[in-house]
Amino acid sequence: MPKPRGLKTKTAAIAFLVLLNFLTITEPARAGATGRAVAGDGDDKTAADSTKDGSKSAATAASGAPGANAALVNELQQLKDTVQAQAQRLIEHTQELESERTALREELDRIAKLETALHVTPDISKANPAPAFATATPAAAEPPDAHLIRPPDAQAPEKRQVSITQVEHPLSFKIGAADFTPGGFADVTGVFRSTNTGTGLGTNFNSIPFNNTVPQSQLTEFRVTSQASRLSLKVDANISDSTSVTGYIESDFNGYQPPNAEQSTNSDTFRLRLFYADVTHHKWEFVGGQTWSLLTPNRYGLSAAPIDVFSTLRLDTNYVAGLVFARQAGFRVIYHATDSWTLGASLENPQQFVPSSVVFPGGTAGIFPGQFDNGSGSTSATSSSSNALTPNLHPDFIVKTAFDWKIRERALHLEAAGLVRSFKVYENLSTPSSTNTITGGGVSLNANLEVFNGFHLIGDSFYGDGVGRYIGGLGPDVIVKPDGTLSGVHAGSGVAGFEWQLKPSFMVDGYYSGAYFQRNFGLLASTATPAPTCDGVSGFTCVGFGFPGSANTNNRAYQEETIGFIPTLWSNPNYGKLQLINNYSYVERSPWSVPSGAPKNAHVVLVYVGLRYFIP
Repeated sequence: MPKPRGLKTKTAAIAFLVLLNFLTITEPARAGATGRAVAGDGDDKTAADSTKDGSKSAATAASGAPGANAALVNELQQLKDTVQAQAQRLIEHTQELESERTALREELDRIAKLETALHVTPDISKANPAPAFATATPAAAEPPDAHLIRPPDAQAPEKRQVSITQVEHPLSFKIGAADFTPGGFADVTGVFRSTNTGTGLGTNFNSIPFNNTVPQSQLTEFRVTSQASRLSLKVDANISDSTSVTGYIESDFNGYQPPNAEQSTNSDTFRLRLFYADVTHHKWEFVGGQTWSLLTPNRYGLSAAPIDVFSTLRLDTNYVAGLVFARQAGFRVIYHATDSWTLGASLENPQQFVPSSVVFPGGTAGIFPGQFDNGSGSTSATSSSSNALTPNLHPDFIVKTAFDWKIRERALHLEAAGLVRSFKVYENLSTPSSTNTITGGGVSLNANLEVFNGFHLIGDSFYGDGVGRYIGGLGPDVIVKPDGTLSGVHAGSGVAGFEWQLKPSFMVDGYYSGAYFQRNFGLLASTATPAPTCDGVSGFTCVGFGFPGSANTNNRAYQEETIGFIPTLWSNPNYGKLQLINNYSYVERSPWSVPSGAPKNAHVVLVYVGLRYFIP
């Protein structure tokens, strides 16, 4: 690579060109004056020549002046041509240097991401070596913090050194010793559904209408929204050689909807997605704030960073039916035992969850509905008044371990996790009244394998009791039995799929997912006339979930098949990228009980198309 030329070189070249242009204009006059001087007074050299050769006369000298002037003009033109050619080469070399710098920045970005993923503390002195053309400083005169990256001197721009190795995000800026990096994307998404589910950007899987449900089943649904647009800010600071801190905040516009949101103003509300601080000290990592739950599958390690979390590549804000996920406040401790083995544990915000489709002893007028989050999707609805009042015994406790290996240069990620959570209610069905507490939980096993370059196979699984909230709230955590005691609902889910980066500008992905909720109900004695029946037993009513004759929102199973295509229309490391994201899905839900002659399941076709500009 050609040696880079500094600002002084460019300034000198430009000044020289200006001088040459000036000489071109003034040279004829100067040449005429020179001729007159030769014909008249002459100079020392001319006098000496005349002494040596008496045949030369003033007339001969005068007649020779034009030839001398022409030679000078030709020499001047040659010099100008040479300088212009050098200036052109300088421009070409500068462009080549900029190209090399861009390529090097991209490579260093990749190295930085790998170091972050491997939790390796970068060596600043190696990452930012002094340029070969920088002025050398004697070792004795070097200040103690000379290895640190310093901002350029704003008062002396000509003294700034060009660094081709310093990695800088195009939008990053410094405040003190901290690097601030904004991020996010501007998004506009069109949504088509073959039936009217009555939801926005996120599909409500547990309320897909049946074919005999009118008018919803006879109507299609189309929406265009920019609610998915996202803004983020990351702050990084190195406290010492062994300690660093990262702060991260991320928000979108899927918050509370004002009454006229869909009518005229479309004033989608800014809401919090993630907001946490991550402190790393040697092999330990401490995370506090609102993050993706530790139970959510990771793509790499146990990192809380969104890029390391697997939430599929869907535009649907409810992702896929069967994905285990939550974003909630908590505190996480991670230990990096080796380069490939990580262990972690977290305490996270609990919320005991039972949707309104579950039947409690005493019905909706009893004391039990107000003791659970009922799954209302709107914080302003009357039915959601109990959500913020839900009693919780203690934080959910999650443990997780992950292994990340390289097998023939292909990445393999394996992880296993366990969840423990408790539920407590006050019941007045027995004498004396009392409280009842149970403990539930679940386990998960997940894998992400790179089969060949750019092609990943993904498999996630989860099973437990009292875990419905973590499966997208598609089913209840628990039920209340006829005697007022609690009983957990057994449930399981899984996601299998692939993600294939065919080339840098095109990705294709596909997933199959599902969830299952086991029925759990009891018989409550009744004195009503005529006598009711439950599961064929007269004189009893059913309470719980999934009993014969239960509402068709008591869903036994969900299944979803989906495929996506993501072409990158334009990309530049300094200006961001533009993607056209296409998702196509078929979703089916099957309840435990349907009336005789009614459809056995409900289904919907989903089409999402989004144009998304990513901030660099």
